[in-house]
Amino acid sequence: MPNLDGLRLALEQSPDNAPLLLLYAQGCLDEFQLTEARETFLKLVRLQPANPEAKLGLARVVLLEGKTSEAVVRAEQLIEEAPAFAPAYVLLARMLSAEGDSQRAADLYHKALQLNPSVADPALEKALAEVKAKPTQEEEPEPAPRRAGLSGQGDYVEDVETGFPKGGEAFDLGISDMERPKLSFANVGGMEALKEEIRMKIIYPLQHADLFKAYDKKVGGGVLLYGPPGCGKTLISKATAGEVKANFIALGLHQILDMWIGNSEKHMHQVFEIARQNAPCVLFFDEVDALAADRKDLRHSAGRTLINQFLAELDGAEGDNDGVLILGATNAPWHIDPAFRRPGRFDRTLFVPPPDEPARVSIIDIMSKKKPVADFDAKALAKKTGDFSGADLKAVFDLATEEVLTGAMKTGKVVPITTKDLIKAAGRHRPTTKAWFESAKNYALYANQGGHYDDVLRHLGLMK
Repeated sequence: MPNLDGLRLALEQSPDNAPLLLLYAQGCLDEFQLTEARETFLKLVRLQPANPEAKLGLARVVLLEGKTSEAVVRAEQLIEEAPAFAPAYVLLARMLSAEGDSQRAADLYHKALQLNPSVADPALEKALAEVKAKPTQEEEPEPAPRRAGLSGQGDYVEDVETGFPKGGEAFDLGISDMERPKLSFANVGGMEALKEEIRMKIIYPLQHADLFKAYDKKVGGGVLLYGPPGCGKTLISKATAGEVKANFIALGLHQILDMWIGNSEKHMHQVFEIARQNAPCVLFFDEVDALAADRKDLRHSAGRTLINQFLAELDGAEGDNDGVLILGATNAPWHIDPAFRRPGRFDRTLFVPPPDEPARVSIIDIMSKKKPVADFDAKALAKKTGDFSGADLKAVFDLATEEVLTGAMKTGKVVPITTKDLIKAAGRHRPTTKAWFESAKNYALYANQGGHYDDVLRHLGLMK
């Protein structure tokens, strides 16, 4: 592992040394210093716009920040710009595999190995073991059309100018994008305080719609869920829809943004129209900060226009939102335009913290059900995993499973996973929530107008 202090000193003497910048950025990424890594990778992109390692590093940074859609867009654009750069195919394949698109992930991974066999990823191969890649010559996978892009400075923007005529495919939110979740709060480990808040602010109003109507109060509105990545914001949103037996539409950044001018706004309107026609409906926007960014930070008119459209839809200016609940999830609420917090929009903000010890016990019990375990003590593991998110706990199980599988493959017999194996794996995994709280603490202390981040301060023990 590179010595970051030594690299900083070297960069003071040679600030534009590209190899040094790359080494330093990768070291920051390994140490989970994401802000420093992002800034350094961006500087390298500005110095060397065609550097694929720097662009891959940026994609990895945003992935670790929980912004999967942006990471996918960056990886796809990198493949388009550098079609012989094998690591980009591997990263995109990992993300697609995690999202359940195994066939495309297998195609991309197969292509990566053809380009450079040294990028082999044993863990990804296991996940894709039963998926056969399509013949390369006839059906070589192509990156999905770009619905967003990067500026010349390496920044992520909602729209990119192209030399193509205005057009593009019509937006189609098929029935596969809508569901009635079978999940309920009983399927979500822990989060009892958050569940009760959601019941009071969301579920009871929907269950007693006639009572609200008697007081001329509409049912619905917007709720913003924020907190560290991997703590269950998407899961609790699905469970909320399941509790009220409402339709549920989950949308990622890539489903709204379009490279053609004006199409992103049309997509936003169509999504709200579908929700209105299928009320009661929960409309869930993941990574909502990318669609609701602070306009003063935007240099591109396309991004501003989309935000104005989003605000108009939230206000119900182009349709009646009665019975439509809009949930937004973000890891970076401080990047959201203040206009979105106005009453009638995302006027209710709920903090989704890392699970406490009882919640971790519940999550660990749920995760252990599909594993061969022995001498299992969920409480003992929960005590050793303070600050771990649900995603971190899954990573602990994955690490322990890989370790045990090594022995199982040698004997050909199933070797159970023990509490000792899991605690050992937990010691090797650094909780991803710590980096988030380092950033959130600064905003909560110095940019907390209106008390939006008081819950963060309470969680950190800085406010009673």
